[in-house]
Amino acid sequence: MLRIGISGACGKMGRRIAEVSLKDPEAGISAALEEVGSPETGKDYGSVIGAEDLGITVTPDAEKAIDGIDCLIEFTFPGPTLEHLDICREKGVSMVIGTTGLDPDGEEKIREASRAIPVVFSPNMAVGVNLLFSIVREAARVLGHDFGMKIDETHHVHKKDSPSGTARMIARVVAEASGVDVPIEAFRKGEVIGNHRIVFENEYERLEIRHDAKSRDVFAAGAVKAAKFLVGKEPGLYSMADVLGLK
Repeated sequence: MLRIGISGACGKMGRRIAEVSLKDPEAGISAALEEVGSPETGKDYGSVIGAEDLGITVTPDAEKAIDGIDCLIEFTFPGPTLEHLDICREKGVSMVIGTTGLDPDGEEKIREASRAIPVVFSPNMAVGVNLLFSIVREAARVLGHDFGMKIDETHHVHKKDSPSGTARMIARVVAEASGVDVPIEAFRKGEVIGNHRIVFENEYERLEIRHDAKSRDVFAAGAVKAAKFLVGKEPGLYSMADVLGLK
């Protein structure tokens, strides 16, 4: 069974990843990592997520948490993500990174680490979103020079980065396919999980491609799928397109 460690284990995403993992017969939770000062430190992780005792103590000790796991799933912030990346690299532990807001230097550190360990790095782990990237690429290739294009995204008010990593990825895909840089409108409303839309329009017609996340479970399920994909993989930087066989 795949031994998964969850970083940010007591946060919203960490809890959802745990729930998905507990239902998967091929994956098991082996470590629950939280930030220093978390009120959940020292508790059995099962009690934190409303399950039976798992025999896993919530800890802020990254070295201890990463010992003995096969893959660390990381949806936190750029600083801790890069710290944990270094530890995973030292210990030969694979990593699934869904953290957004990383600057170019941070992304380069991930590329460097992927020469030593297998890493899945994606701004969005949802299966539908990653299929959307492929659809948008083809649409931009065909329509990009004859249609106006715009991208917008809406997320909950707590989201730190704006525009979202997914919206920036859509813009990158469009630019690569059409040579056109498309601006992004970012909105923050209530508790919206994550909605993304790209519009192609000219005087004759309008095409919208849209993805709405209905639950955080869509990201959690993708992350666990990515962790299972990394089993036995050679060091390298993989995307969700690799995980889903879209390349």
